[in-house]
Amino acid sequence: MFKIIFNTLAYYKSNQKTMESQKVDLFMMMNAKHFESYHLSAIREKLIQLDESKWPIVQSLQLKDPTTTLIISIVGGGALGIDRFYIGDTGMGIGKLLTCGGLGIWTIIDWFLIMGATREKNMEMFQKSIY
Repeated sequence: MFKIIFNTLAYYKSNQKTMESQKVDLFMMMNAKHFESYHLSAIREKLIQLDESKWPIVQSLQLKDPTTTLIISIVGGGALGIDRFYIGDTGMGIGKLLTCGGLGIWTIIDWFLIMGATREKNMEMFQKSIY
């Protein structure tokens, strides 16, 4: 009798871990492009250890797409700081707005850096949501 109960509990726990692993894998597949590659293993570990009550918060995060940010920056929003406002970097956005993108120099530099900045902001948002 105890053996049947033990086997049932063991099966339930292994099945539950499989479901947790599937949720983590799905999140990673859907959102990997929003984070730097060196952050992915740490994100995976944090998600595996995450309490069930935090999952709805993590799944509802509004992560910014780095490609969209780059398009905003190139099309004309870079000189006005719209790209920085979009990712939530208000201080840099105001600075770019007041200086017209650092007379264009800051805008050109941001074409190369804005995707990484977006991924870093997404990581900050992720970390805030799990703590």
